Amino acid sequence: MKRTTIKTNYLRTIDWFENSVVDWNSAGTQYFENGETKQLQKYHFGFACDGSITSENGEYVLIYQKLGTKGLLLRNGELLREINRSYYQSSVYEFPATFLTFKNKTYLAHCPFGYNQIDFEDAETGEIVTQNTERKPKDVFHSRLEVSPDNKYLISKGWVWHPIDVIELFDIEKCFENPNLLDKGTNIPNVNAEISSASFIDNDRILVRASKEGWADEETDIIKDGQLATWNFKTGEILNPVTTDLEIGNIFAIDDTKCWDLYDYPKIIDSKSGKVIDGIKEIDSGKQGSSIIHHLADLPKVAFNRKTKQIAIAKDNTIEILTE
Repeated sequence: MKRTTIKTNYLRTIDWFENSVVDWNSAGTQYFENGETKQLQKYHFGFACDGSITSENGEYVLIYQKLGTKGLLLRNGELLREINRSYYQSSVYEFPATFLTFKNKTYLAHCPFGYNQIDFEDAETGEIVTQNTERKPKDVFHSRLEVSPDNKYLISKGWVWHPIDVIELFDIEKCFENPNLLDKGTNIPNVNAEISSASFIDNDRILVRASKEGWADEETDIIKDGQLATWNFKTGEILNPVTTDLEIGNIFAIDDTKCWDLYDYPKIIDSKSGKVIDGIKEIDSGKQGSSIIHHLADLPKVAFNRKTKQIAIAKDNTIEILTE
């Protein structure tokens, strides 16, 4: 594992842009691995935020409060409009938002009308194209939204009372055609385990992690508590459930054999055997394993580069960039 450490004077958010780390809330300050910096924008925003996401084309950025109700949507560094979510339990779990591309247009997937209702908003115009008076969403707190590499599927890694972590899958094109399909996503079939983290491996498969203390039946369930497994959502198959060496949290798939795990410290896990391949124990990457993070003090900022498979971890104005 290669490690690059970057010291900064001031850091609010981190995300990846053009394969380097950028703090969009600090005038778009871009940090290169060779130590150089570049300012991409004109403005520092007077907004106490700690999260950011970037659209596929790099034109749009959302900076937001992970445990708040407010976000700012930027276009090429200029404020386009404010974005909001429901107050309900907003101080408990991560703000739900991700960008997606559909028919060459950028949309923001988020929850503007309720904690349990995902909608697609035209990033440029602000039109909520899935607004439907007949919407009847089920009672799920959506969070940690993620889009498949081909922009055809969306997963929500959220929770339900009391609380139990759940993931739901949505076919994006079908949801544009019928927004009511956003009211009840697809769950992993015949699985009782509490699925607390997930990551797209490719356009057909999702790597999932079951909570260590969940609801699985040790004798009959395919996925046991605390295991990693691969869900082929096209065929419905559950593949290669394995028990890991250590407790794991938020996972990010590298390929079909490896993933990053950031529970306690960053490590690479062989997702076929559950064994730890490599890790750096002196880097604190937090103990997040759910969308519920209100109890985790001083949580580091984390960003995954899906193109290069790199992880960036920021804490105390220091950025750690890790390469497989």
